[in-house]
Amino acid sequence: MTGRFEGRRAIVTGASRGIGAAVAERLAADGAAVALVARTRADHDHLTGSLEQTAERLNRYGRPVGVVVADLTDEWDRARVVTEAVNALGGPVDILVNNAAAAIYGAVGELSLKRRRILFEANVHAPLDLAQAVIPTMRAAGEGWIVNVSSGTARSWDGPPFQLGFTGSTITAYGASKAALNRMSNGLGAELHGSGIRVNTVEPRAAVLTEGADALVGSSLTPDLIEPLEAMVEAVVALCDCGPDVTARSFVSLDLMSDWAIEVRGLDGDPLPAADS
Repeated sequence: MTGRFEGRRAIVTGASRGIGAAVAERLAADGAAVALVARTRADHDHLTGSLEQTAERLNRYGRPVGVVVADLTDEWDRARVVTEAVNALGGPVDILVNNAAAAIYGAVGELSLKRRRILFEANVHAPLDLAQAVIPTMRAAGEGWIVNVSSGTARSWDGPPFQLGFTGSTITAYGASKAALNRMSNGLGAELHGSGIRVNTVEPRAAVLTEGADALVGSSLTPDLIEPLEAMVEAVVALCDCGPDVTARSFVSLDLMSDWAIEVRGLDGDPLPAADS
């Protein structure tokens, strides 16, 4: 534990499990007060993890923890997230991590309008709405950090012939929503440059085998296609504390770690045990 985020308040969405829960824990371990946002307060019907479980882990660090139950695909539900987080944490938000996402896969030629709307509500509109809600107080403070979690699926395929991978074209709509998130983040960061508010995206280089990812594609992944959860968390946390000119950029987790010479730490902020030789 470093106290790196002492005095800062953060919102982390999708914090009931996976990358979101891990980022929230790391921020709390390093001194931040954290508001956890997700749909699942208690037990999920088929995935492990909940807001209550994440909050219990964070409580051991002795920092304020808030819980906001909200469906981010609903514009009226997400409209109250920042207000409730501010009330729970006792002041304005310094850090926003938009991690929550809808991961809906399906053949492009058959994917329904309803499912496409859910993808873009969760993966594009919700991050921007929450960003717009925190920008005024960040601007008044002269600094702020907005980190949007993206995906390598945003990149287009070259071809023909096309190398589609084991998911085939079914990731196209999800990837399109993440491509939109990257571009929106880039434009917002450029627009806010000079205000002290940094806006960036970061994606894992390989799959992070969270509970949700394991349920979707875990059986198809070989070890060389998997990235440690702690590495992705380290990259996100680095962007929660970057300088004012690091903005409007899209990063890849392990590349950022290498370029910035960052050591991967555990979720408690302590160095990871040395690997057995």
